[in-house]
Amino acid sequence: MSDDIDVLRGELSGLFKYMQRVRKEIATIHHPVDEEHQITKMSDQLDAIVAATEDATDTIMEMSESIQNSVQKIRDGEDLDTALNQIDDNCMAVFQACSFQDITGQRVSKVLKSIRFVEERINNLVEVWGVQEIEQEEVDGLEKTEDEALLNGPQLETSKERFNQDDIDALFD
Repeated sequence: MSDDIDVLRGELSGLFKYMQRVRKEIATIHHPVDEEHQITKMSDQLDAIVAATEDATDTIMEMSESIQNSVQKIRDGEDLDTALNQIDDNCMAVFQACSFQDITGQRVSKVLKSIRFVEERINNLVEVWGVQEIEQEEVDGLEKTEDEALLNGPQLETSKERFNQDDIDALFD
Protein backbone atom coordinates (compact mmCIF):
# COMPACT_ATOMS: atom_id res chain seq x y z
CA MET A 1 0.00 0.00 0.00
CA SER A 2 2.82 2.39 0.92
CA ASP A 3 4.55 1.60 -2.41
CA ASP A 4 1.35 2.51 -4.29
CA ILE A 5 1.17 5.83 -2.46
CA ASP A 6 4.82 6.57 -3.26
CA VAL A 7 4.21 5.77 -6.93
CA LEU A 8 1.11 7.97 -6.93
CA ARG A 9 3.02 10.80 -5.22
CA GLY A 10 5.82 10.50 -7.78
CA GLU A 11 3.36 10.53 -10.69
CA LEU A 12 1.50 13.55 -9.28
CA SER A 13 4.77 15.37 -8.67
CA GLY A 14 5.94 14.64 -12.22
CA LEU A 15 2.58 15.74 -13.64
CA PHE A 16 2.69 18.93 -11.61
CA LYS A 17 6.21 19.77 -12.85
CA TYR A 18 5.14 18.95 -16.39
CA MET A 19 2.13 21.28 -16.21
CA GLN A 20 4.25 24.06 -14.67
CA ARG A 21 6.70 23.85 -17.57
CA VAL A 22 3.89 23.86 -20.14
CA ARG A 23 2.30 26.90 -18.47
CA LYS A 24 5.66 28.69 -18.39
CA GLU A 25 6.29 28.07 -22.10
CA ILE A 26 2.78 29.22 -23.06
CA ALA A 27 3.10 32.29 -20.84
CA THR A 28 6.45 33.11 -22.43
CA ILE A 29 4.86 33.03 -25.88
CA HIS A 30 1.87 35.08 -24.69
CA HIS A 31 3.87 37.81 -22.97
CA PRO A 32 7.60 37.44 -23.53
CA VAL A 33 10.06 39.38 -21.40
CA ASP A 34 11.36 41.11 -24.52
CA GLU A 35 8.34 42.93 -26.00
CA GLU A 36 9.69 42.84 -29.54
CA HIS A 37 8.92 39.09 -29.61
CA GLN A 38 5.17 39.63 -29.25
CA ILE A 39 3.15 38.26 -32.13
CA THR A 40 1.28 41.56 -32.58
CA LYS A 41 4.59 43.39 -32.89
CA MET A 42 5.66 40.96 -35.64
CA SER A 43 2.53 41.61 -37.69
CA ASP A 44 2.98 45.38 -37.24
CA GLN A 45 6.53 45.07 -38.55
CA LEU A 46 5.37 43.05 -41.56
CA ASP A 47 2.63 45.62 -42.28
CA ALA A 48 5.28 48.37 -42.14
CA ILE A 49 7.46 46.42 -44.59
CA VAL A 50 4.58 46.13 -47.04
CA ALA A 51 3.74 49.83 -46.71
CA ALA A 52 7.37 50.96 -47.13
CA THR A 53 7.78 48.73 -50.17
CA GLU A 54 4.58 50.08 -51.76
CA ASP A 55 5.60 53.70 -51.08
CA ALA A 56 9.08 53.17 -52.49
CA THR A 57 7.72 51.43 -55.58
CA ASP A 58 5.22 54.23 -56.21
CA THR A 59 7.94 56.88 -55.84
CA ILE A 60 10.36 55.03 -58.12
CA MET A 61 7.69 54.59 -60.80
CA GLU A 62 6.53 58.23 -60.59
CA MET A 63 10.09 59.55 -60.76
CA SER A 64 10.96 57.25 -63.66
CA GLU A 65 7.93 58.50 -65.57
CA SER A 66 8.94 62.09 -64.81
CA ILE A 67 12.48 61.38 -66.04
CA GLN A 68 11.04 60.02 -69.28
CA ASN A 69 8.93 63.19 -69.65
CA SER A 70 12.01 65.36 -69.07
CA VAL A 71 13.97 63.42 -71.68
CA GLN A 72 11.12 63.93 -74.14
CA LYS A 73 11.18 67.68 -73.42
CA ILE A 74 14.90 67.73 -74.22
CA ARG A 75 14.23 65.87 -77.46
CA ASP A 76 11.49 68.36 -78.29
CA GLY A 77 14.02 71.18 -77.85
CA GLU A 78 12.57 72.67 -74.65
CA ASP A 79 14.64 74.38 -71.93
CA LEU A 80 17.63 72.05 -71.40
CA ASP A 81 18.66 73.37 -67.95
CA THR A 82 15.16 72.98 -66.49
CA ALA A 83 14.80 69.46 -67.88
CA LEU A 84 18.24 68.39 -66.60
CA ASN A 85 17.52 69.82 -63.15
CA GLN A 86 14.25 67.90 -63.10
CA ILE A 87 16.04 64.68 -64.08
CA ASP A 88 18.63 65.26 -61.33
CA ASP A 89 15.90 65.87 -58.72
CA ASN A 90 14.02 62.77 -59.85
CA CYS A 91 17.16 60.62 -59.64
CA MET A 92 17.75 61.85 -56.07
CA ALA A 93 14.14 60.93 -55.17
CA VAL A 94 14.70 57.43 -56.60
CA PHE A 95 17.86 57.01 -54.51
CA GLN A 96 15.97 58.11 -51.41
CA ALA A 97 13.12 55.74 -52.18
CA CYS A 98 15.60 52.86 -52.49
CA SER A 99 16.74 53.46 -48.91
CA PHE A 100 13.62 51.55 -47.81
CA GLN A 101 15.70 48.40 -48.21
CA ASP A 102 17.81 49.19 -45.15
CA ILE A 103 14.79 49.78 -42.92
CA THR A 104 13.00 46.80 -44.43
CA GLY A 105 16.02 44.61 -43.68
CA GLN A 106 16.02 45.77 -40.07
CA ARG A 107 12.31 45.03 -39.73
CA VAL A 108 12.64 41.61 -41.35
CA SER A 109 15.48 40.83 -38.92
CA LYS A 110 13.23 41.74 -35.98
CA VAL A 111 10.45 39.53 -37.28
CA LEU A 112 12.85 36.63 -37.87
CA LYS A 113 14.25 36.99 -34.37
CA SER A 114 10.71 36.90 -32.98
CA ILE A 115 9.75 33.91 -35.10
CA ARG A 116 12.82 32.05 -33.88
CA PHE A 117 11.87 32.93 -30.29
CA VAL A 118 8.35 31.53 -30.75
CA GLU A 119 9.73 28.51 -32.60
CA GLU A 120 12.06 27.78 -29.67
CA ARG A 121 9.13 27.99 -27.23
CA ILE A 122 7.07 25.65 -29.40
CA ASN A 123 9.98 23.21 -29.67
CA ASN A 124 10.21 23.25 -25.87
CA LEU A 125 6.50 22.40 -25.65
CA VAL A 126 6.95 19.59 -28.16
CA GLU A 127 9.80 18.27 -26.04
CA VAL A 128 7.60 18.38 -22.92
CA TRP A 129 4.68 16.64 -24.59
CA GLY A 130 6.82 14.22 -26.53
CA VAL A 131 7.38 14.11 -30.27
CA GLN A 132 5.55 10.78 -30.70
CA GLU A 133 2.43 12.14 -28.98
CA ILE A 134 2.33 15.22 -31.18
CA GLU A 135 3.00 13.29 -34.39
CA GLN A 136 -0.08 11.14 -33.64
CA GLU A 137 -2.36 14.18 -33.43
CA GLU A 138 -4.47 14.88 -36.49
CA VAL A 139 -4.24 18.46 -37.67
CA ASP A 140 -6.97 20.27 -39.57
CA GLY A 141 -5.72 22.32 -42.49
CA LEU A 142 -6.75 25.90 -43.02
CA GLU A 143 -9.61 26.31 -45.44
CA LYS A 144 -8.63 28.19 -48.57
CA THR A 145 -10.74 29.93 -51.15
CA GLU A 146 -10.58 28.58 -54.68
CA ASP A 147 -8.18 31.39 -55.68
CA GLU A 148 -5.95 30.85 -52.64
CA ALA A 149 -5.62 27.17 -53.50
CA LEU A 150 -4.15 28.17 -56.89
CA LEU A 151 -1.63 30.64 -55.48
CA ASN A 152 1.72 29.42 -54.25
CA GLY A 153 3.47 32.79 -54.00
CA PRO A 154 7.09 33.34 -54.86
CA GLN A 155 9.08 30.15 -54.52
CA LEU A 156 12.38 29.91 -52.69
CA GLU A 157 15.46 29.14 -54.76
CA THR A 158 15.68 25.75 -53.02
CA SER A 159 11.99 24.89 -53.45
CA LYS A 160 11.26 21.61 -55.23
CA GLU A 161 8.04 23.10 -56.62
CA ARG A 162 9.87 26.10 -58.08
CA PHE A 163 9.60 26.52 -61.83
CA ASN A 164 12.57 27.73 -63.81
CA GLN A 165 12.25 30.09 -66.77
CA ASP A 166 12.55 27.19 -69.26
CA ASP A 167 9.50 25.50 -67.64
CA ILE A 168 7.49 28.72 -67.92
CA ASP A 169 8.58 29.33 -71.53
CA ALA A 170 7.54 25.75 -72.41
CA LEU A 171 4.01 26.50 -71.19
CA PHE A 172 3.68 29.28 -73.75
CA ASP A 173 5.15 27.37 -76.70
